[in-house]
Amino acid sequence: MYYAFRPDALLVWRNREVRSRLSWYLSVMKNEKPAKYLICKRIPVEVDLKKLSEDELWNEHEAKAKEFREIYEKIARGKMKLEELSKPEVSFLDLKIEITKRMLTHCNFCERRCGVNRAKGEEGVCRLDSRSYVSSWFHHWGEEAPLVPSGTIFFSSCNFRCVFCQNYDISQVHPRGGVQVTARELARMQEILRKEGVKNINYVGGEPTPNLHTIVESLRYLDVNVPLLWNSNMYCSLETIKILLEIIDIGLPDFKYGSNECAERLSMVKNYFEVVSRNHKIMHDYGIDMIIRHLVMPNHLECCTKPVLAWIAKNLPRSLVNIMGQYRPEYKVAWEPSKYPDIARRPTAKEMEEAFEYAEKLGICYKPVS
Repeated sequence: MYYAFRPDALLVWRNREVRSRLSWYLSVMKNEKPAKYLICKRIPVEVDLKKLSEDELWNEHEAKAKEFREIYEKIARGKMKLEELSKPEVSFLDLKIEITKRMLTHCNFCERRCGVNRAKGEEGVCRLDSRSYVSSWFHHWGEEAPLVPSGTIFFSSCNFRCVFCQNYDISQVHPRGGVQVTARELARMQEILRKEGVKNINYVGGEPTPNLHTIVESLRYLDVNVPLLWNSNMYCSLETIKILLEIIDIGLPDFKYGSNECAERLSMVKNYFEVVSRNHKIMHDYGIDMIIRHLVMPNHLECCTKPVLAWIAKNLPRSLVNIMGQYRPEYKVAWEPSKYPDIARRPTAKEMEEAFEYAEKLGICYKPVS
């Protein structure tokens, strides 16, 4: 009866393009295939992780990633079942956990690359040390139709400083707000959400990237089959993307800006387009199912919306795209609109229509999720 609130959550799966472009996610959601993290747990690692240097760990990771890919493709094609693989004493997932712990000592989770030792209590731009905080976790019925109800876990803190952030209370004002969680506690949250009927586990915030170590370690204590969803600003480092490729079943990435100047002025990040486009391309080419979110901002069609949509059409042809009209002036823009006159209002119906028409012209599949 809950689908009476969102009947499109059922109807969307009648769309052939949605079923095709989200085929892996759909199969895991329906328990026809195992989530990727469960496959990671079945790939053995025959070295003492503690004795290896970080470079040696990455070399081992590269070898195991190739092994994972071979097994994953067999499972995806129905040529192998997870149960055919034994449970090793040390797994590919354990290797990923160890690498993220090493990364935490010179934090390079995102492309700010602060380099601080968060394991010893130092804080980066995200204003977090090694501890993770969850502000809320619940069944989210407001996400895109193929995702609801989504088991959404909102992490506090963020590596962006968006002046219009709608979640500024948890991302910027109170970056350590909510409840501190261990990896075991996070795993329990995910288990409960899936058993209550959610279609996925949705890591969001704030931003999940600063919490990579806690998220990855939580999977050691989780054994339920559920698609894992990465809902991110995508300013992750290349190292973080490599950790995620064999874990994430579906991506829900933002692609906000077509202009580095806009990104630096409004979110305080450098080289935005190069970093975010690289990460989108890597995930797409790996074969990860994706629903890309682009937030249409007023007066930013020419500098941001159209360049972003054109790049997606050329480079990410399998992706679904949510062209979002939900922008509203919040946080600093609402407090001091004279400082941000270009975005001190909502987008007009004409601007949204122009964005949709441009996507249509490019052949982007946006209607089922926008």
